[in-house]
Amino acid sequence: MALPRKGARHIVVDGTTYRWRLRRRPTYAQSMGWTPGIFAVEHADSPGTTLVVTTGHAHPGNHLGHACVPPVRPADVADAVRRALREGWNPTSPGSPVHLDEGGG
Repeated sequence: MALPRKGARHIVVDGTTYRWRLRRRPTYAQSMGWTPGIFAVEHADSPGTTLVVTTGHAHPGNHLGHACVPPVRPADVADAVRRALREGWNPTSPGSPVHLDEGGG
């Protein structure tokens, strides 16, 4: 699964460039507040395995107006990348997406 280039942002984590993206519009379940927001990360130069990170809060574009939904910051993305790398994620090798739950559930 490759990330679309349009809408993806670049981030440099420990000298390596990655692309990351949060869905612009939430899925139906995310818009209703039933499931949390998710963002995806991949290596910018030679994408292989995608990292899919589940946040611990609602998608910022939810329709129910959940109060105090924090945005996904580049620091959050960098922390998730570092954690995934510690846990064995190899972003340049092909394979199924790796899931990381930052929400504690």
